[in-house]
Amino acid sequence: VSRGILELLEGRHINATSAMVTFPRWAGDAPALAGVRSHSALGLHLNLTVGAPLGVMRRLAPDGALPTIGQATRLALSGKIDTGEIEAETLRQLAAFETATGFKPDHVDGHQHVHALPGFRRGVLAAMAAFYGELRPLVRDPADRWSTIIRRGGDTKKALGLAMLASGFAAAARRHRFFTNRGFSGYSTFDTKKPYAEEIAVALRYTEGGCIVMCHPGYPDAELAGRDPVLARRAQELEALRGNAGVETHLTAIAREGDAAILDWGRLGAHGG
Repeated sequence: VSRGILELLEGRHINATSAMVTFPRWAGDAPALAGVRSHSALGLHLNLTVGAPLGVMRRLAPDGALPTIGQATRLALSGKIDTGEIEAETLRQLAAFETATGFKPDHVDGHQHVHALPGFRRGVLAAMAAFYGELRPLVRDPADRWSTIIRRGGDTKKALGLAMLASGFAAAARRHRFFTNRGFSGYSTFDTKKPYAEEIAVALRYTEGGCIVMCHPGYPDAELAGRDPVLARRAQELEALRGNAGVETHLTAIAREGDAAILDWGRLGAHGG
């Protein structure tokens, strides 16, 4: 997956990626990000639902294993999330990103959008405020306007469900003076029988400057066989995104200004708090 994403970033076929820092490969893969940083947005893909956390989480991962997204969602909706525990793990993952790369992540999002769930969001935003200080990163809002979701089509059930669960998240992020995206698209059914070129065309409907369109490209390496539920789809996305003029005309050009610690999201069309 890392190799495929890096190839797309190097070829400027996509303009951003987010990294999971909780897996053994992270330390070895991280240095390669320096080569694409001049023209890419590089962020943390906060992981609270797969594998193990970086530190002890007695409430969320009492046996050392993180919950599934279904379990995490039920905990969030029942008010059983320990905000302090989420804040501490978020800080550990932010620090792990900076330690391995030498720079802070430009943005923060969450694997399976867990960062935006009720309960989780308070700890995530508190950790970001402590970590970034006066810097103003972007935090991904996985919601879009309901009318836009319905007009766009695609996997509307998933998109509407996340919009409901993420209700209020963007406003909370902007109260912390973080930037958020202006719309979110790219929800996939991961149906390998449907050409991804058609799916990405749907995802690009009714987007505007500052909108994030999600994708999941990668090579189907043997290392991931049996472990990655969307492995077969990754190869299709990789091929469809490589040299896709329809996608590239939508990409916001990323350029870092001097020695800025993180990207200036205001200039990139994001929604400021």
